[in-house]
Amino acid sequence: MKKAKEPILPFLSASTTPHGAIIGASAPPTPGIVHLGLGNFHRAHCAVYTAKALAIEAGEWGIDGFANTSQRVVMPMRAQNYRYSVLELSDDATRTGIVDVHRGAAIVSDTPEAFIASVADPTRRILTLTISELGYCRSSRTGRLDTDIPAVRSDIADPENPHSTIGLIARALTIRSLSGEPMTILSCDNLQSNGRTTRQLILQFLDASRADEDVVNFVMRRVAFPNSMVDRITPATTATTIAHVENSLGVRDRCPVPAEEFSMWVLEDKFAAGRPAWHAAGAIMSDEVEAYELVKLRLLNGSHSLIAYLGALDGRETIAQAWAQPFIRQAVNECIERDYLPSITLPRGFDPKEYIESLSERWANKRLEHRTAQVGSDGSAKLLQRIPVAAEHALASGRVPHMLALTVAAWICAIAPQDGYDPGPVAAEIREPARGQLTEATRHEHSPRRAARAIMRNGFMPPELVAFAEFTHRVEELVETIVRHGARAASRDAVDAVETDPCEEE
Repeated sequence: MKKAKEPILPFLSASTTPHGAIIGASAPPTPGIVHLGLGNFHRAHCAVYTAKALAIEAGEWGIDGFANTSQRVVMPMRAQNYRYSVLELSDDATRTGIVDVHRGAAIVSDTPEAFIASVADPTRRILTLTISELGYCRSSRTGRLDTDIPAVRSDIADPENPHSTIGLIARALTIRSLSGEPMTILSCDNLQSNGRTTRQLILQFLDASRADEDVVNFVMRRVAFPNSMVDRITPATTATTIAHVENSLGVRDRCPVPAEEFSMWVLEDKFAAGRPAWHAAGAIMSDEVEAYELVKLRLLNGSHSLIAYLGALDGRETIAQAWAQPFIRQAVNECIERDYLPSITLPRGFDPKEYIESLSERWANKRLEHRTAQVGSDGSAKLLQRIPVAAEHALASGRVPHMLALTVAAWICAIAPQDGYDPGPVAAEIREPARGQLTEATRHEHSPRRAARAIMRNGFMPPELVAFAEFTHRVEELVETIVRHGARAASRDAVDAVETDPCEEE
């Protein structure tokens, strides 16, 4: 007897969207927002807040979306009338809805002039960014615009034909200055003081490229750069994600987004030309954004890095699998309590115990299938936001931050292993743009300690941190322990050191 064929489901589009499936409301045809970085995070975070805000207060807040280089999202979104689904995953339930707020999708590397024109268009009032820490072209050593990056150097010499993100934005603002129409540039990336940092980098580019004084004055007086803190875990889309959406909605979505149920957005309410009713959609408007940023960058992101690198070295493919290991839980809890929390002035009314408990629940979410290799990606940029200031805070008070040293040591072993040491297949999957530079820095070193010392002294960590010899020495020790005895032994070594440190008993 022949098995009955499965029905062929229609692809998602405006005409096949199931009744009642739209999250919030659809955007009107005219976009008021330009967005750069069409990855999963933006589509499950800012876009969802915008859809919910439009259901509460109408406005011309459609999104003109741009990916940096990849067609992975752009082509499916175009084919689906810019619609896609968000699959919310919790340990005990799933929920699926469709977002319909984008009104364009293009690839910047293919058509940079289209991005420039969109940002320069006076009817666009906000530019939002999810370009990762690397996209800001910021030097890890100086914190300033990195003019050693070839694209930045080229753009400074020829600012009318830019290729770097900062060069593209500067060019668009130069054209927009002719109309004088105000604009807000809103970073949604994990940078400390991300609004102020973005403003500084753009002004540094304009100065280096000898922009007209009128352009500089326009940016300084008519362009707002509010700080923001964003928080939602959005793992990579898998075949399981696609199957969940098909079963839930009865349509085939070629670019669905899986996400956790939790979502948080904290914003400075400093917008030069209006904004959607994001506050009514759940965003927090606060004058303490930087305090919230530090909570997220250190307690969530910093801990996430430690989970990812220890997990990868222990062969754990997902964050939930890694978090289930008692030695990782103990290391992370010690890191939060001993190294991160003392370095933060918490926002008013913030309950750290409740927040830390929520983090544990989020990391334990098996349905997310958040891969350790994804979380561990781009560590050379991410760790600079998460480790140095907290480590220097401890060192300045006479205390070695053993768990932060463990984080750096685990990253080094996962990304730049010494000959004869195999960090395993999960670590090999981690994307690290500085992998070649790390390998070159250690090429002539033939011991784990010397390799770690070379990495610490070759610009991968800021000189202010490296100046504390006890921190570099501790990283060297832990790298050697990982290589000789494994990540579990190094974690136990770090935890034991914390528990026996006399400074901790005062």
